[in-house]
Amino acid sequence: GADALRIFQERADEIGCVLLDLTMPLMDGAATFEALRQIRPQVKVILSSGYDQREALGRFAGPPPAGFIQKPYTFEALRVALQRLLEGETKAQ
Repeated sequence: GADALRIFQERADEIGCVLLDLTMPLMDGAATFEALRQIRPQVKVILSSGYDQREALGRFAGPPPAGFIQKPYTFEALRVALQRLLEGETKAQ
């Protein structure tokens, strides 16, 4: 989490979305997500977890991540999640 935040802070303008795991050592996905939102409030995040979507997203206070993908996932499932996220961004503009 801390490494991701450092990179995001340095390159936030170059990063279109973040694939974030819920369970990470030292700084979990929920804490990392909140810190990312402090840097860029409208950051687009796809949460990845072995927990089901309801349980995983229930750990977030405030607006949840924009997308969810349950582990284990295939490349095709990741492609679809990214496409949905980016198409939603295009429709909102």
